[in-house]
Amino acid sequence: MAAVHDLTALEQAGAVRRRELSPVELTEHYLRRIERLGDVVGAYITVTPELALDQARAAERAVLDGPADLGPLHGVPVPVKDLNNVAGVRLTAGSAVVEVVPDLDDHVVIRLREGGTVCLGKTNTPEFGLPCYTENAVAPPARTPWDLTRSAGGSSGGAAAAVAAGLAPLAQGSDGGGSIRIPASVCGLVGIKPSRGRVSTGPLGYSVGDLGVQGPLARTVRDAAALLDVMAGGFPGDPFEAPRPPEPFRAAADRDPGRLRVGRFRIPVIADTEVHPDCVAAYERASELLADLGHDVEDVAPPFRSEVVPMFERVWSVLALLNPIRPENEPRLRPLTRWLRDRGREVDGLGLAQAVSFMRQASRRAIAASSSYDVVLTPTLAQPPALVGGIRDDADPAGDFARQKEFTPFTAPYNVTGQPAVSLPLHHTGGGLPVGVQLVGRPYGEATLIALAAQLERARPWLGRVPPVW
Repeated sequence: MAAVHDLTALEQAGAVRRRELSPVELTEHYLRRIERLGDVVGAYITVTPELALDQARAAERAVLDGPADLGPLHGVPVPVKDLNNVAGVRLTAGSAVVEVVPDLDDHVVIRLREGGTVCLGKTNTPEFGLPCYTENAVAPPARTPWDLTRSAGGSSGGAAAAVAAGLAPLAQGSDGGGSIRIPASVCGLVGIKPSRGRVSTGPLGYSVGDLGVQGPLARTVRDAAALLDVMAGGFPGDPFEAPRPPEPFRAAADRDPGRLRVGRFRIPVIADTEVHPDCVAAYERASELLADLGHDVEDVAPPFRSEVVPMFERVWSVLALLNPIRPENEPRLRPLTRWLRDRGREVDGLGLAQAVSFMRQASRRAIAASSSYDVVLTPTLAQPPALVGGIRDDADPAGDFARQKEFTPFTAPYNVTGQPAVSLPLHHTGGGLPVGVQLVGRPYGEATLIALAAQLERARPWLGRVPPVW
């Protein structure tokens, strides 16, 4: 008999609605697994059993009181990344110098609660979500369950480790430069970065550059689409608002995408670096599969100029400064954080305005350059999963940052454009490590992207492949 965590999130929700599975039993199952494996994979910073069980009991009452219009993931556990506010639960932002207990929920947390999901706790993230690995001073490093010597990526590394190790059926993440897609690739998951404005980052989450978005991490495309349905929605005063889709995203996962025109490139954008043969193999196999499914696949030039990189870095360093820290606590920050904050202090108002303006111009050019294609294919990363500590260099933060760019030179450009993108676990190395590929859609084109991703999943299923800790 399959264990509860073998079921997909939508299968769990269906069993809850049919009263075959209690949300309380489901939550208790995951809490037991977290107690046993949470620190092994570095999935959580804070576990919230009392909150989780209270929400599970409320979800169970709603089922028993029916009939009711229950959400697609009603009663299903969904942890929240520790960069987001959950009222009454400590927030560390992955930093030893931050510990606050907010008195309000972020809008995405409200959406999750209104959707009947259960918050198991706060997932692990690097300090302020800045690097592409999850190694901080407040929790064990996040490790990919496929090889515990290797990193789960970042900054949604804890979220990905939780889902991949069966410590949550799916998870909320955020992505300002690849922070959903990177962990999805190294943990063998589906990770969706939605279009800018699809999921509100309100009321407090907006920042210069508008790079960050909220999105789902899941084991299947349909589960990810269902979580996006729950999370999607605006907040009064949002600077961007995505048009309402004509159908739920989970419905898009059940339809044929039709014949699509797919552009592809594997020339790194953010760094002049080699792409590892395993990442090239994943990209080529995905190209062949797309062609076999009847899509037109063509090579295209990268739609970005290298001049956008220093502008992105300028904005990124200013973002590192937006977390208010008392001067006496600055020396306790991670070396990379201090280095980025020092760089940010060198940026004046005019320099920041120029960087934001340049990125917007580059965004328009890139979108126009790929407008004749329905989807663009790239590798997600330039390298397979990195060793824990293999990128981080506390003695040389500049070298650390350079290695991050070499590791993930394909993801950040689509934070600049605001286009939707997904990483899919279509490939494993000979040693069994997952390697993702990235599909990028047109602005607000999540439905087409999800339909195509689901078609690829049906053609080459990955759900039955699980890591050793499973």
